[in-house]
Amino acid sequence: MPQLQNIYRVVANKKLSPRFYQLCIDAPSIIGKVQPGQFIHIRVNDGLEPFFRRPFSVYRAQKYVEILYEVIGPGTQILSLKKKGDPLDVLGPIGKSFDMPSPETRQVVMVAGGIGVAPFLILTDFLRKRQSLGFDVPKLILLYGGRTKGHVFSMKEFINNGCAVHVATDDGSVGVRGRVDKLFSRIDFNPRTTWIYTCGPKPMMAVLQRFARRHRLQGQACCEETMACALGACLGCSIRTTQGFRTVCYDGPVFDLNEIIFE
Repeated sequence: MPQLQNIYRVVANKKLSPRFYQLCIDAPSIIGKVQPGQFIHIRVNDGLEPFFRRPFSVYRAQKYVEILYEVIGPGTQILSLKKKGDPLDVLGPIGKSFDMPSPETRQVVMVAGGIGVAPFLILTDFLRKRQSLGFDVPKLILLYGGRTKGHVFSMKEFINNGCAVHVATDDGSVGVRGRVDKLFSRIDFNPRTTWIYTCGPKPMMAVLQRFARRHRLQGQACCEETMACALGACLGCSIRTTQGFRTVCYDGPVFDLNEIIFE
């Protein structure tokens, strides 16, 4: 898919929780082209600091393109200060998207940690759209893990899409106390009717990978890496896979869950 670079305007930049923001961009040339799992690459500042663009999974693409982000460094700090009407230099959509589950799938489980929840709202949008094409909508389940209640927001948009949301936090301030694997009992172990998507910290995805292999479950992982070029040229976002080293920006960010070799 050709990548589009353009200047778009900020529509809204809303704080959802102490840690997370939701940014809406008026990007009509991206709407209708972006697929679940893809990302956009944003230049957050006109100056040289920070020099590189920042990658963000597309959270939703309906009237506007929306991203979900956490303020963790100078780039996202600058982004959090953007106001309605501010211009943003955006490149995208970029990357390999999620595969849609087979018609036999009866349960789709999304396992997310922290900001790894970002690519999954658009995925539920697409799964709901398939109903108008004659596909049955599988049962949608989101298993979400955050460090504290500061990493948890209402997730009402997932609920409105018919998704059952289950939350775990490290300190027990919201939901079940512990890591997201405490919620794995919600997963149907039938490999013929269950499909898994995941995004988040590598240790979390490694635990899920072992769980999926034990129960012969199939799925895909959306990987998070720091990216400089987002074109597969600099090799800075390379990860180890069963097919050798592959770049997250060009070969991914979506890979078969069993293909990734977690360090």
